[in-house]
Amino acid sequence: MNNEQILRKFIDLVWNKRDLPSVPKFVAPEYTVLLDTGDPWEGKTLDNAEYIKRLDNSFGPFPDIYFEILTAVSDGDYVAITWIMTGTNLGYIDKYPPTNKKIKTNGTTIYRFKNGKVNGHMQVFDRTTVMRQLGYIK
Repeated sequence: MNNEQILRKFIDLVWNKRDLPSVPKFVAPEYTVLLDTGDPWEGKTLDNAEYIKRLDNSFGPFPDIYFEILTAVSDGDYVAITWIMTGTNLGYIDKYPPTNKKIKTNGTTIYRFKNGKVNGHMQVFDRTTVMRQLGYIK
């Protein structure tokens, strides 16, 4: 499998199907969140257990979170994807209580690979849009 195929399988199994036991199959033992404004792990390097905690941070507020990959471009050790994220807010986001509202937003993530595993990302998406859709801000 090439890096793009690995990434597509990773997004499907880990993010969309919540197959957390498969994290070590796809995620390197050292995963760095290089640039992801608003992500509490930005600038940190995570082991697999910490990466799973990061996933739980998303799955708690949005247990049905789903990523549809729109485009993928591969260049050596990098794969960039554009995506649509959907979900229903059924858990707390930091101090904000659940709203039971659905969200839909777009984003772009560039994943870095090392030895056939994802070992970091840079990401841009508008978290403000999500907060507006949930009614937390105007």
